[in-house]
Amino acid sequence: MTTTTRPAEPVTAAAPARRSGPAGLALRQGRLEIRQFLRSRESVVFTLGFPLIMVLIFASIFDEEIAPGVSYTQYFITGMIATGLMTVSFQNLGIWIPIERDRGVLKRYRGTPMPKWVWFAGKVIMVLVTGVVMTALLLAVSVTLFDLELPTTTTAWVTFGWVSALGVTACTLCGIAISSLARTARSGSAVVTPVALVLQFISGVFFVFTNLPSWMQQVAALFPLKWMCQGLRAVFLPESFGADEPGGSFELTRVAVVLGVWCVIGLVLCLTTFRWTTRRDG
Repeated sequence: MTTTTRPAEPVTAAAPARRSGPAGLALRQGRLEIRQFLRSRESVVFTLGFPLIMVLIFASIFDEEIAPGVSYTQYFITGMIATGLMTVSFQNLGIWIPIERDRGVLKRYRGTPMPKWVWFAGKVIMVLVTGVVMTALLLAVSVTLFDLELPTTTTAWVTFGWVSALGVTACTLCGIAISSLARTARSGSAVVTPVALVLQFISGVFFVFTNLPSWMQQVAALFPLKWMCQGLRAVFLPESFGADEPGGSFELTRVAVVLGVWCVIGLVLCLTTFRWTTRRDG
Protein backbone atom coordinates (compact mmCIF):
# COMPACT_ATOMS: atom_id res chain seq x y z
CA MET A 1 0.00 0.00 0.00
CA THR A 2 1.43 3.43 -0.91
CA THR A 3 0.96 6.91 0.39
CA THR A 4 1.31 10.28 -1.22
CA THR A 5 1.68 13.72 0.26
CA ARG A 6 2.35 17.21 -0.81
CA PRO A 7 5.97 18.09 -0.22
CA ALA A 8 6.58 20.70 2.42
CA GLU A 9 7.52 24.12 1.15
CA PRO A 10 10.88 25.44 2.32
CA VAL A 11 10.92 27.85 5.21
CA THR A 12 11.76 31.31 3.94
CA ALA A 13 14.27 33.54 5.56
CA ALA A 14 11.63 35.81 7.06
CA ALA A 15 12.57 38.13 9.90
CA PRO A 16 10.53 36.26 12.59
CA ALA A 17 12.30 33.00 11.69
CA ARG A 18 15.72 34.66 12.01
CA ARG A 19 14.83 35.95 15.46
CA SER A 20 13.72 32.51 16.64
CA GLY A 21 16.04 30.39 18.73
CA PRO A 22 16.85 26.77 17.89
CA ALA A 23 13.75 25.46 19.72
CA GLY A 24 11.52 27.99 17.99
CA LEU A 25 12.85 27.06 14.56
CA ALA A 26 12.35 23.37 15.24
CA LEU A 27 8.79 23.85 16.51
CA ARG A 28 7.91 26.06 13.54
CA GLN A 29 9.20 23.46 11.11
CA GLY A 30 7.40 20.73 13.05
CA ARG A 31 4.09 22.59 12.76
CA LEU A 32 4.67 22.99 9.04
CA GLU A 33 5.35 19.27 8.61
CA ILE A 34 2.23 18.35 10.59
CA ARG A 35 0.05 20.70 8.51
CA GLN A 36 1.42 19.22 5.30
CA PHE A 37 0.71 15.73 6.61
CA LEU A 38 -2.88 16.58 7.59
CA ARG A 39 -3.55 18.09 4.16
CA SER A 40 -2.91 14.72 2.54
CA ARG A 41 -6.01 12.67 3.30
CA GLU A 42 -4.49 9.52 1.82
CA SER A 43 -1.52 9.75 4.16
CA VAL A 44 -3.69 10.39 7.20
CA VAL A 45 -6.02 7.51 6.41
CA PHE A 46 -3.18 5.09 5.75
CA THR A 47 -1.02 6.09 8.70
CA LEU A 48 -3.75 6.29 11.33
CA GLY A 49 -6.41 4.06 9.78
CA PHE A 50 -4.44 1.02 8.61
CA PRO A 51 -3.37 -0.19 12.09
CA LEU A 52 -6.91 0.35 13.40
CA ILE A 53 -8.45 -1.60 10.52
CA MET A 54 -6.01 -4.47 11.06
CA VAL A 55 -6.87 -4.61 14.76
CA LEU A 56 -10.60 -4.58 14.05
CA ILE A 57 -10.28 -7.40 11.51
CA PHE A 58 -7.80 -9.73 13.17
CA ALA A 59 -8.96 -9.21 16.74
CA SER A 60 -12.55 -9.91 15.69
CA ILE A 61 -11.70 -13.11 13.82
CA PHE A 62 -9.04 -14.69 16.05
CA ASP A 63 -9.91 -14.73 19.74
CA GLU A 64 -8.42 -18.03 20.94
CA GLU A 65 -5.94 -18.34 23.76
CA ILE A 66 -2.30 -18.75 22.76
CA ALA A 67 -1.11 -19.26 26.35
CA PRO A 68 -2.79 -19.44 29.77
CA GLY A 69 -4.43 -16.08 30.34
CA VAL A 70 -3.17 -14.63 27.05
CA SER A 71 -5.44 -14.23 24.03
CA TYR A 72 -4.35 -13.80 20.44
CA THR A 73 -6.03 -10.37 20.54
CA GLN A 74 -3.70 -9.16 23.29
CA TYR A 75 -0.68 -10.51 21.44
CA PHE A 76 -1.71 -9.02 18.11
CA ILE A 77 -2.48 -5.57 19.50
CA THR A 78 1.02 -5.22 20.95
CA GLY A 79 2.45 -6.10 17.55
CA MET A 80 0.22 -3.56 15.81
CA ILE A 81 1.35 -0.79 18.16
CA ALA A 82 4.93 -1.56 17.17
CA THR A 83 3.92 -1.74 13.51
CA GLY A 84 2.12 1.59 13.76
CA LEU A 85 5.23 3.22 15.18
CA MET A 86 7.28 1.75 12.34
CA THR A 87 4.73 3.00 9.80
CA VAL A 88 4.72 6.62 10.97
CA SER A 89 8.51 6.70 11.00
CA PHE A 90 10.36 4.25 8.76
CA GLN A 91 7.73 3.66 6.10
CA ASN A 92 6.30 7.15 5.78
CA LEU A 93 9.65 8.93 5.76
CA GLY A 94 11.07 6.42 3.30
CA ILE A 95 8.22 7.27 0.92
CA TRP A 96 7.78 11.01 1.51
CA ILE A 97 11.39 12.13 1.38
CA PRO A 98 12.02 10.84 -2.20
CA ILE A 99 8.90 12.76 -3.29
CA GLU A 100 10.27 15.98 -1.81
CA ARG A 101 13.72 15.29 -3.25
CA ASP A 102 12.36 14.52 -6.73
CA ARG A 103 10.29 17.71 -6.82
CA GLY A 104 13.24 19.86 -5.82
CA VAL A 105 11.89 20.77 -2.38
CA LEU A 106 14.99 19.54 -0.55
CA LYS A 107 17.24 21.38 -2.99
CA ARG A 108 15.40 24.62 -2.22
CA TYR A 109 15.65 23.95 1.51
CA ARG A 110 19.40 23.59 1.21
CA GLY A 111 19.58 26.93 -0.57
CA THR A 112 17.87 28.85 2.26
CA PRO A 113 19.62 30.31 5.33
CA MET A 114 17.74 27.82 7.50
CA PRO A 115 20.12 25.40 9.29
CA LYS A 116 19.84 21.92 7.79
CA TRP A 117 19.16 20.31 11.16
CA VAL A 118 15.87 22.24 11.38
CA TRP A 119 14.43 20.26 8.48
CA PHE A 120 15.30 16.98 10.20
CA ALA A 121 13.89 18.28 13.50
CA GLY A 122 10.61 19.06 11.77
CA LYS A 123 10.37 15.49 10.47
CA VAL A 124 11.11 14.12 13.95
CA ILE A 125 8.42 16.30 15.54
CA MET A 126 5.89 15.20 12.93
CA VAL A 127 6.76 11.54 13.55
CA LEU A 128 6.48 11.94 17.33
CA VAL A 129 3.11 13.70 17.22
CA THR A 130 1.69 11.24 14.69
CA GLY A 131 3.04 8.29 16.67
CA VAL A 132 1.44 9.50 19.90
CA VAL A 133 -1.93 10.03 18.20
CA MET A 134 -1.79 6.65 16.47
CA THR A 135 -0.87 4.82 19.69
CA ALA A 136 -3.61 6.59 21.64
CA LEU A 137 -6.21 5.61 19.03
CA LEU A 138 -5.05 1.98 19.03
CA LEU A 139 -5.19 1.75 22.81
CA ALA A 140 -8.60 3.45 22.98
CA VAL A 141 -10.12 1.05 20.43
CA SER A 142 -8.45 -1.99 22.00
CA VAL A 143 -9.56 -1.12 25.53
CA THR A 144 -13.10 -0.25 24.45
CA LEU A 145 -13.84 -3.08 22.03
CA PHE A 146 -11.43 -5.88 22.92
CA ASP A 147 -10.97 -5.56 26.70
CA LEU A 148 -7.25 -4.87 26.51
CA GLU A 149 -5.93 -4.20 30.01
CA LEU A 150 -3.66 -1.21 30.33
CA PRO A 151 -0.50 -1.48 32.46
CA THR A 152 -1.12 -0.87 36.15
CA THR A 153 2.43 -0.23 37.34
CA THR A 154 4.82 2.66 36.87
CA THR A 155 7.53 0.23 35.78
CA ALA A 156 5.38 -1.04 32.92
CA TRP A 157 4.63 2.48 31.70
CA VAL A 158 8.31 3.40 31.88
CA THR A 159 9.11 0.30 29.82
CA PHE A 160 6.43 1.31 27.33
CA GLY A 161 8.02 4.76 27.09
CA TRP A 162 11.63 3.74 26.49
CA VAL A 163 10.76 0.88 24.11
CA SER A 164 8.59 3.24 22.05
CA ALA A 165 11.19 6.03 22.14
CA LEU A 166 14.11 3.82 21.10
CA GLY A 167 11.99 2.06 18.47
CA VAL A 168 10.73 5.29 16.91
CA THR A 169 14.23 6.78 16.94
CA ALA A 170 15.74 3.75 15.21
CA CYS A 171 12.93 3.55 12.64
CA THR A 172 13.03 7.30 11.94
CA LEU A 173 16.77 7.25 11.27
CA CYS A 174 16.46 4.13 9.11
CA GLY A 175 13.56 5.70 7.21
CA ILE A 176 15.64 8.78 6.40
CA ALA A 177 18.55 6.56 5.38
CA ILE A 178 16.55 4.21 3.14
CA SER A 179 14.99 7.18 1.33
CA SER A 180 18.30 7.62 -0.49
CA LEU A 181 17.84 4.26 -2.24
CA ALA A 182 14.84 5.52 -4.23
CA ARG A 183 15.91 6.98 -7.56
CA THR A 184 12.60 8.75 -8.18
CA ALA A 185 9.50 9.76 -6.24
CA ARG A 186 7.56 6.81 -7.63
CA SER A 187 10.15 4.26 -6.58
CA GLY A 188 10.06 5.23 -2.90
CA SER A 189 7.05 3.06 -2.15
CA ALA A 190 8.48 0.17 -4.16
CA VAL A 191 11.67 0.28 -2.08
CA VAL A 192 10.16 0.72 1.38
CA THR A 193 6.78 -1.05 1.41
CA PRO A 194 8.05 -4.60 0.70
CA VAL A 195 10.65 -4.26 3.45
CA ALA A 196 8.02 -3.10 5.94
CA LEU A 197 5.59 -5.90 5.01
CA VAL A 198 8.21 -8.63 5.25
CA LEU A 199 9.34 -7.39 8.66
CA GLN A 200 5.75 -7.45 9.91
CA PHE A 201 5.26 -11.07 8.87
CA ILE A 202 8.52 -12.36 10.34
CA SER A 203 8.65 -10.26 13.53
CA GLY A 204 5.71 -11.68 15.47
CA VAL A 205 3.00 -9.23 14.46
CA PHE A 206 0.51 -11.41 12.59
CA PHE A 207 1.76 -14.75 13.92
CA VAL A 208 3.05 -15.91 17.29
CA PHE A 209 6.79 -15.44 16.95
CA THR A 210 7.80 -18.83 18.37
CA ASN A 211 5.55 -20.58 15.82
CA LEU A 212 7.65 -19.25 12.95
CA PRO A 213 10.51 -21.31 11.46
CA SER A 214 13.74 -20.93 13.40
CA TRP A 215 15.60 -19.42 10.43
CA MET A 216 12.89 -16.79 10.10
CA GLN A 217 13.18 -15.94 13.79
CA GLN A 218 16.92 -15.50 13.39
CA VAL A 219 16.48 -13.16 10.43
CA ALA A 220 13.84 -11.11 12.28
CA ALA A 221 16.14 -10.80 15.30
CA LEU A 222 18.52 -8.74 13.15
CA PHE A 223 15.97 -5.90 12.79
CA PRO A 224 14.28 -3.48 15.21
CA LEU A 225 10.62 -4.47 14.76
CA LYS A 226 11.02 -7.88 16.39
CA TRP A 227 12.52 -6.27 19.49
CA MET A 228 9.91 -3.52 19.57
CA CYS A 229 7.19 -6.18 19.58
CA GLN A 230 8.95 -8.16 22.30
CA GLY A 231 9.46 -5.10 24.47
CA LEU A 232 5.80 -4.11 24.17
CA ARG A 233 4.71 -7.65 25.04
CA ALA A 234 6.52 -7.18 28.35
CA VAL A 235 4.22 -4.20 28.95
CA PHE A 236 0.82 -5.60 27.96
CA LEU A 237 1.12 -9.36 28.53
CA PRO A 238 1.44 -11.19 31.87
CA GLU A 239 4.95 -11.67 33.22
CA SER A 240 4.45 -15.44 32.96
CA PHE A 241 4.30 -15.15 29.15
CA GLY A 242 7.99 -14.29 29.15
CA ALA A 243 8.73 -17.99 29.54
CA ASP A 244 7.20 -18.52 26.08
CA GLU A 245 9.59 -16.09 24.42
CA PRO A 246 12.56 -17.57 22.49
CA GLY A 247 15.01 -16.55 25.23
CA GLY A 248 12.81 -17.75 28.07
CA SER A 249 12.07 -14.16 29.17
CA PHE A 250 11.22 -10.79 27.70
CA GLU A 251 14.96 -9.95 27.67
CA LEU A 252 14.40 -6.22 28.16
CA THR A 253 18.12 -5.54 28.50
CA ARG A 254 18.74 -7.10 25.11
CA VAL A 255 15.77 -5.18 23.67
CA ALA A 256 17.38 -1.92 24.83
CA VAL A 257 20.80 -2.88 23.48
CA VAL A 258 19.56 -3.96 20.04
CA LEU A 259 17.35 -0.90 19.59
CA GLY A 260 20.19 1.34 20.79
CA VAL A 261 22.57 -0.26 18.29
CA TRP A 262 20.05 0.35 15.51
CA CYS A 263 19.83 4.01 16.53
CA VAL A 264 23.60 4.26 16.03
CA ILE A 265 23.47 2.33 12.74
CA GLY A 266 20.63 4.52 11.47
CA LEU A 267 22.47 7.71 12.41
CA VAL A 268 25.64 6.58 10.65
CA LEU A 269 23.67 5.66 7.53
CA CYS A 270 21.91 9.03 7.55
CA LEU A 271 25.18 10.94 7.85
CA THR A 272 26.86 8.96 5.08
CA THR A 273 24.07 8.41 2.56
CA PHE A 274 21.50 11.22 2.77
CA ARG A 275 21.15 13.26 -0.41
CA TRP A 276 19.46 16.65 -0.82
CA THR A 277 19.26 16.32 -4.61
CA THR A 278 18.45 13.58 -7.07
CA ARG A 279 21.18 11.67 -8.87
CA ARG A 280 20.39 13.47 -12.10
CA ASP A 281 21.09 16.80 -10.38
CA GLY A 282 24.54 15.61 -9.45
